[in-house]
Amino acid sequence: MTTSLTHDYAPVCALYERYLGPTLFEPYAIDLVRSVAADSLTGSVLEMACGTGILTQQLRTHLQPTVSLTATDINPGMLSYAQRKLAGVAGIAWRQADIAELPFPDGSFNVVVCQFGLMFVRDKDRAFQEMRRVLAPHGVLAFSVWDRMETNPWSVAAHDTVAACFPEDPPQFFKTPFCCADVAGLHRLLTAHGFDQFRIQAVLKDCVSPTARGLAIGMIEGAPVLAEIQARGGSSGPIVDAVTKVFTQIGGMTPFRSTMQALVVTARAKE
Repeated sequence: MTTSLTHDYAPVCALYERYLGPTLFEPYAIDLVRSVAADSLTGSVLEMACGTGILTQQLRTHLQPTVSLTATDINPGMLSYAQRKLAGVAGIAWRQADIAELPFPDGSFNVVVCQFGLMFVRDKDRAFQEMRRVLAPHGVLAFSVWDRMETNPWSVAAHDTVAACFPEDPPQFFKTPFCCADVAGLHRLLTAHGFDQFRIQAVLKDCVSPTARGLAIGMIEGAPVLAEIQARGGSSGPIVDAVTKVFTQIGGMTPFRSTMQALVVTARAKE
């Protein structure tokens, strides 16, 4: 069965990068880099689930040149796209890797970061074990996950619109990115797997896309939900039209304006 991890992103990376990157991911990438830059004057940084390299680019821009950066993703299509996009940027080592089975020795990194990737890992306990294992004592973990779906109106609109097109078997992908919106659950994972001094903060931002249609294209044709639509005999065109219409109703057409909210977490590895 195709999942968001095994989905072949290669054909749609450009859509993901163009329509989703600046709107949903870049604003939080800038914040995440700021939260770790002061702790990354020397040493090494591991980025997990690098996607198309949005956070990777911010990290390499703002980290000191002496800090080594390793960027990983489990999905070969995403990783290849990021490598091509940042081919001219020095100081990045690329590696295909699963967050729940990191191919690095114990204590290899001073900082581990992940933007909107942990939601897609099935074994969360294993992921937190691995992140702690590869961190040096007192190393920094920083990551973001989406807050509840209802705090992200555009996601509710997309999910409900797509579901209405397939009432007997509605696609479920849009629920997955919001599965970590549980502060108590994150607290348990951090405590259970060797982290302390953690901060879990809900961060509200503007969600702005040049057009409602652009965001609709990114969410339908640049995401794994497309495979669910096609498996049900649907085509993306009419659904993009329907999502565009709903987006326009909630946030306008040109530009589209709404809000988005994520949980941004920082913690330190215990001795």
